[in-house]
Amino acid sequence: MPLIFIFSQCGNLFSKEEADPRGNLYAGSASCVKCHSDVYNNYLHTAHFQSTRDAADSTIQGNFMDGHNSFTFNDSLKVVLEKRANGLFQVGYVNGKKQQEQRFDIVFGGVKAETYLYWKDSTTYQLPISYFKRLHNWTNSPGYDTTRIDFGRMIGKRCFECHSSYIKQLPGQVQSLAAVVKFDKATLINGIDCERCHGPSANHVNFHSDYPEEKNAKYIATYASLSRQQKIDMCASCHSGNNSMPVRSMFAFKPGDTLSHFLETDYYPTVRTDAAQLDVHGNQSQMLGASQCFIQSKMDCNTCHNTHVKDKGNVALYSQRCMSCHKADGHNFCKMASKIGVSIKNNCVDCHMPERPSAIIAVQTSAQGRAAPYYVRTHRIAVYPQEVEKVLSFLNKK
Repeated sequence: MPLIFIFSQCGNLFSKEEADPRGNLYAGSASCVKCHSDVYNNYLHTAHFQSTRDAADSTIQGNFMDGHNSFTFNDSLKVVLEKRANGLFQVGYVNGKKQQEQRFDIVFGGVKAETYLYWKDSTTYQLPISYFKRLHNWTNSPGYDTTRIDFGRMIGKRCFECHSSYIKQLPGQVQSLAAVVKFDKATLINGIDCERCHGPSANHVNFHSDYPEEKNAKYIATYASLSRQQKIDMCASCHSGNNSMPVRSMFAFKPGDTLSHFLETDYYPTVRTDAAQLDVHGNQSQMLGASQCFIQSKMDCNTCHNTHVKDKGNVALYSQRCMSCHKADGHNFCKMASKIGVSIKNNCVDCHMPERPSAIIAVQTSAQGRAAPYYVRTHRIAVYPQEVEKVLSFLNKK
């Protein structure tokens, strides 16, 4: 009887389905709910948590109804977005004949746009058609040729490092000049989960489960304990562009780590691009670092951003955060206050952090259509005279 008991316990141990693929120091985000239910439930609705997700009718914003579900390249080429009983598909047609089809498997993004991946064996590829929220329409995927249908853009680990919490890359077998990146599909953790930012928490969870009366966080890096640079590095591990080549996987980055240890050494710092010339997509940390607001204060990313709550687009809320430093009776209050009037309380960011078109991302609604700009709010906080004029003109018309 004892022998049977021992083996049954071992069987349960080795068949544990919920083991975290990152290792036994990770507990998984579901373990946070018991003590942090409000924070957890709010976070589920944020762009970070939804940065990747399984593709389904409920997780894709594009329209699959007839008349709204195709992208025309030219008279002979088009892709139709088809909803079937066994899934959602992008289907390429040449002269009306089906040439290739692939299933929607993974959704990337969702706030401004969505793009989609499919699995082929153990490799992920980007589908040729994306969805652009500003246009409420299907578009070509960014950077895709609009004269041909291409299902062959392989997506490597670097994309997942900023859009997911983990995926294991399998040892490569280079069979040609172009290496094929393969993943263990079962290890994908969609979205940016709790432990991606807070670090491995199994010891933290185990301790506080055993000692619930202890209210001081143990065995986990608290945000308040980090230095300003460590806080910036945490966010910059994803929000610092692609100009520097990683030498270690960003999946290994943990609270308190130094970002420069994960990137190639910059031997030519004097030729860095001026912050004003950086593309708005992905370079938030460099732009913020060049802002006088940042240089002359102790602010960090969380001064303005509450990452646990979906407050994106709430201009009035962000403006109140601006005015927590730029007080009406202070030397650094807006010099245009007398002209703008009471509206100044509701919108600082359109003047000082305007939306700018990305130079590296552009899409089209058809091969014949003009390129549609992809707008991202700049994080270089400054005075933009043209934007001020726009705001004043708008207020004068009211």
